[in-house]
Amino acid sequence: MGIADDAVEIRARGWRTLAALHSLIDAALEKDLGAEVGLSVVEYTLLDALSRQDGWHMRMAQLARATALSPSATTRLVTRLEYRNLLSRVLCADDRRGIYTELTPAGQELYQRAKPIHEKTLERVLKQAEEQPELAALARILHQIPVS
Repeated sequence: MGIADDAVEIRARGWRTLAALHSLIDAALEKDLGAEVGLSVVEYTLLDALSRQDGWHMRMAQLARATALSPSATTRLVTRLEYRNLLSRVLCADDRRGIYTELTPAGQELYQRAKPIHEKTLERVLKQAEEQPELAALARILHQIPVS
């Protein structure tokens, strides 16, 4: 195995570690958010993205990027959350073709209830991951990232 092969294997090992940690976090969040507030991880991610916006609204393309979903999957997700009265769609005042998605008061309230659950679960899983030799280094790095 040459130097180039070693570099490829190191990157691949890093990717596998990241994927394993992501899987642990995702499964725990899915379980806790679902059980406590009836949200999936991707639903929480969308509410979180909207809550971080001034005016609490975003265009559909921005939401697709924030949730890492395709445009059609984002539309279906927004429709589901709109049906639950957590979001609403508003025509863009300066571009009649544009549609914004906004948090409703019920969506903002649910997000505020879900946020501490998300944070507690993430903290718990990262601490557990620090005890697993194959995940410890990455979990410690994530723990050290400053919260903004």
